[in-house]
Amino acid sequence: MTAERIDGKAFAARLTARVKAASDRLQAEHGVKPGLAVVIVGEDPASQIYVRNKGEQTQAAGMRSDTHRLADDTTQDQLLALIAQLNADPGIHGILVQLPLPDHIDSAAVLGAIDPDKDVDGFHVVNAGRLAVGLPGLVPCTPLGCSLLLKDALGDLSGLNAVVIGRSNIVGKPMAQLLLAESCTVTIAHSRTRDLPALARTADILVAAVGRPEFVRGDWIKPGATVIDVGINRVPSLDPVKAAEGKTRVVGDVAYAEAAEVAGRVTPVPGGVGPMTIACLLMNTWTAACRSAGVEPVLGE
Repeated sequence: MTAERIDGKAFAARLTARVKAASDRLQAEHGVKPGLAVVIVGEDPASQIYVRNKGEQTQAAGMRSDTHRLADDTTQDQLLALIAQLNADPGIHGILVQLPLPDHIDSAAVLGAIDPDKDVDGFHVVNAGRLAVGLPGLVPCTPLGCSLLLKDALGDLSGLNAVVIGRSNIVGKPMAQLLLAESCTVTIAHSRTRDLPALARTADILVAAVGRPEFVRGDWIKPGATVIDVGINRVPSLDPVKAAEGKTRVVGDVAYAEAAEVAGRVTPVPGGVGPMTIACLLMNTWTAACRSAGVEPVLGE
């Protein structure tokens, strides 16, 4: 068996195009241009790249994009004051604070200060609660993207056995909630799960989000299962010369070549879940803008 490759990059491009069209309609019909504010504190190189990419894609989607770059020595009070200002700005519908923050800033306090209706990362406890009880809210972007890929690949998910490996607040727990909402039977596995390979082999849907390179092996996978690999890990290059020079390659949490021999469908890394995260950030920003205007967020085809 050779698994079907789930092309997250192509799906994300289609989703972004739909979001742009919907944003254009929102502005034309209701005079509301979705606005996203991204806040970054410090000079972390990877974070700088992420923030630049988010800004470019937000503008390409026809939205307002504001980036606030703060010095590494910015105080927590200064950051909270900026968030309060953005909460009060009617032209900003989404607020994202790029993590990690410097050690002297309490990330939980900062994320908790964001208006839940502008929390496009979906990390606020209010949005976590809304997701848990089935109320409309903003859902974390990565699990939302995984859910969209699964429904596109499989259609109706009801009755399927799903195993989520990883229990983080960012991916594992909300992923399980989304699968439960689709009437899957869901198990959350983690570092203390007994006989994890045997549990994984019961899954019609297996989601790996543990941050350990190629942790899930091919013999963990039920034949024909759908595998969603959330991991993005840098490991040494396979070329010994390049590895000696410090060159790296990106792999997921799943041993892709092994998985592809057993699974029915699998996401690659890169090009699978990763591109969906920013696409869903844009969708969340548009959703928040619709709700602020009293408009039902119906994306359309």
